[in-house]
Amino acid sequence: MRILQTVILGLSLLCITSCSHKEKENKLEKPNIVWVMLEDISHDFECYGMPAVKTPTFNALAEEGTLYYNCYGTASICSTNRSAMMVGAHQRLTNTHHHRSNREEPLASPFQPFTYLLKQQGYTNVLGHKNVMKKGRKIDVNFKHKPIGKWEEDYGLFDKFDEFTAEDQPFFAQIQLAVTHRGDWWTEVREQSEHPVNPAEVQLPPEYADHPAIRLDWAKYLDQVEYADNEMKMLIEELKAKGVYDNTVIIVIGDNGRCNIKGKGYLHDPGSRIPLIIKWPEGYEHDKESQQIIASTDITATILDIAGVELPDYLTGQSFIDENFDRKNVYSYRGLWDEIPEQVSSITGERFRYIRNDKPEIPYDAHQGYLEWYRPAVHVMRSLSEEGKLNEIQQRWFEPTKPQEELYDFINDPFETHNLANNPEYKDVLKQMRQETLEMDQQMSPVSKVYDPKIVPGLAPVNFVKEHYPKEYQRMLDGEEIGYKKYSKLYKKHLAKEKSKSVQSK
Repeated sequence: MRILQTVILGLSLLCITSCSHKEKENKLEKPNIVWVMLEDISHDFECYGMPAVKTPTFNALAEEGTLYYNCYGTASICSTNRSAMMVGAHQRLTNTHHHRSNREEPLASPFQPFTYLLKQQGYTNVLGHKNVMKKGRKIDVNFKHKPIGKWEEDYGLFDKFDEFTAEDQPFFAQIQLAVTHRGDWWTEVREQSEHPVNPAEVQLPPEYADHPAIRLDWAKYLDQVEYADNEMKMLIEELKAKGVYDNTVIIVIGDNGRCNIKGKGYLHDPGSRIPLIIKWPEGYEHDKESQQIIASTDITATILDIAGVELPDYLTGQSFIDENFDRKNVYSYRGLWDEIPEQVSSITGERFRYIRNDKPEIPYDAHQGYLEWYRPAVHVMRSLSEEGKLNEIQQRWFEPTKPQEELYDFINDPFETHNLANNPEYKDVLKQMRQETLEMDQQMSPVSKVYDPKIVPGLAPVNFVKEHYPKEYQRMLDGEEIGYKKYSKLYKKHLAKEKSKSVQSK
């Protein structure tokens, strides 16, 4: 009997050990996923053909993996597109389509962040990286959340900060490369660059005036792209040093287009088309469809598919590694951005882009506070516009209204300089895309009417600089970024002082 008990105990221990080993093997069979998100960037890597910039790391990654040419955001502003990607469903449907709104409102049922679904599948979710600028922890989504925690208990999205290890496998790491976002560090990055981009070598799109300040600003932007390339190199070297590179999917993406004219905040090509590079581990290769149309929400669905998650019915994104994937167009939407209550819908297909402006009375150049600080080209070109020195294409950006409808053949007109909406030769295309947009407006009707936007100061800090620091204000008009952070602090001190005076006078 004692011998039998010993045999049974031994078999039980063997089973437990074997099962535990099998679970560990299965856990490691799932690929790691590293999502590197650059901020405010269009097709501005060397591998996409951008002149003057050097991006050897992104080039090599594209060579090893797949470089996608037709990936579009469902929004052109960071928090709204990030909200869509974090859920895998269009931001308008989930009522997260207004910039930095509803931050205390939980996601409506049945929507859930994809990190929660990954965790259920055994993934460790890592946010940020200790060695990138600002530590790469930006989340910026328009629903109630915490960076670290348990979703079902306290709306936590990730498990840990800053470091992935072999023991964390399989892991999902979301790392933001903030350097390309407009910021007070741009001049410092350029000054520290071993080979700053030569302003004389940059090629400006036709909607930009060829002016020294605008060329310098573009060169500074490309300096930030090169800095991001170095950060990407560091991340790849770490993955290799830890022995996890071969089993890791690396996804490089932008959150929206570049922060400049027709870019971030607008649904034209520079604002909606975003970079996408994916390095695939063995068994997941996908290198034959680099021209297919992809929505930013499709990337979320693809991540879940790679991780072995059964895709929820509420997703509006599709897995583009699925053999049945066949997206024909991308529906994008622009709502509130700070103090500008826009309402713009668009459809982008294989050749044409249709844009419907429901508030044509709001001009492209809406004098938005944020953009006053961060778009030197606008200041320079406003002055040139007043002097009558802009050509027809450049002047359109400064008209008092914008067209109610826009239609562009971006294959034959990549800079979208010819609006075909009133061209009778394209009336059938216009009619079809108008109808498709209306149908998508209905399909993506928000599940909730809650509207709780963040209050922003708008033009008040700019007017403060104009009044109290006229020399610095003139520098802004001349196309120089004078430092938002510095003057924002001075403005807040001014408000506090004025408030104190008001209280004392009572």
